[in-house]
Amino acid sequence: MPRILYIEDDANNRMLVRRILLAADIDVDEAEDAFVGIDMALANPPDLILMDVSMPGMDGLTATAELRAKPVLDNVPIIALTANVMQGDRERTLNAGCD
Repeated sequence: MPRILYIEDDANNRMLVRRILLAADIDVDEAEDAFVGIDMALANPPDLILMDVSMPGMDGLTATAELRAKPVLDNVPIIALTANVMQGDRERTLNAGCD
């Protein structure tokens, strides 16, 4: 079964995505902030990371750049998630290392 790590500070968003993924028979691990998510990804690399872009403490783009610096995660796709789509956001996410 594929395993996804979802890094998101909003509990309601985590609940919604967890329900969708579990219904599709996909295992999901959740982290409530970037610091926890980085630790989880390094301890047990997932098949895919879903990364919230806007989080307090460390934003998703900074977290993505940190994850991309770790060779153990070279082959793990990171998908940026955000409700705030502004001019240049796509380029910023790709430059940070999102797929």
